[in-house]
Amino acid sequence: MLAKLPRANPDGVVLDLEDAVAPNAKADAREHSREAGAMLAREHPNLAVYIRVNARLTEWFDDDVARGVPAGAIGIVVPKVESAADVHAAAHALDRAGLHELSILAGIETVAGVINVAEILHEPRVGACYFGAEDYTADLGGVRRADSLEVLWPRSRVAAHAAHAGVLSLDQVVTELRDEEVFRLDAQLGRSLGFRGKLCIHPTQVGWANESFSPSPTEVERARRLIDAFDHAAAAGHGTIAFEGQMVDEPLARRARAVIAGAAEE
Repeated sequence: MLAKLPRANPDGVVLDLEDAVAPNAKADAREHSREAGAMLAREHPNLAVYIRVNARLTEWFDDDVARGVPAGAIGIVVPKVESAADVHAAAHALDRAGLHELSILAGIETVAGVINVAEILHEPRVGACYFGAEDYTADLGGVRRADSLEVLWPRSRVAAHAAHAGVLSLDQVVTELRDEEVFRLDAQLGRSLGFRGKLCIHPTQVGWANESFSPSPTEVERARRLIDAFDHAAAAGHGTIAFEGQMVDEPLARRARAVIAGAAEE
């Protein structure tokens, strides 16, 4: 199954040593992680390979970092990060293992993590983060809703602080494995909140995520027309323009430039 993952065309893969592995299978999972991760990194050099270790305070954390990270991985995913101290501990564990160049993808999925997200994401070793709605809601004692309204505040908070810290942010998973409509609606909301991508738990979801977080040809073409008109007006000394029935000033022009830049990165 791991060997087939690149066929879905994801930007990265996460090999999971945490929730996907039973307690009595952790040692075997580390061995499989090293072998499969090294194979993926070697045969698919443009694929970002991460290893999700167990949370810092579990009995498996140290061995996961020391024995489960394959050659070619670019970072570890640390779940349930709740403070800067958790980041420091993960960074020290990486350094002890000689993995000084690896970054940390921080899982913000508890109440404490959401409250302390600013200090977490400003740690220099953190290169990316994700919001985990399922664990957050369980920790809160809340109830999941089909519209995800119950996690709108923490979800927005994580995206906002990630943008402020200059950290890549990944949106929550959708547990309905093959419901395209549900996935796309949730991804559209995540993109509107500022997330840059989405975690997928089934290969079928990858294509939906890629489309949802990429500007459409219509968006790109409109953005180019807008920038042409805005730049022409700016050269004539005007700070705002009327464009297709909408008032456009510098913030809207900046957003249009971001759409064009996002299309160029693909």
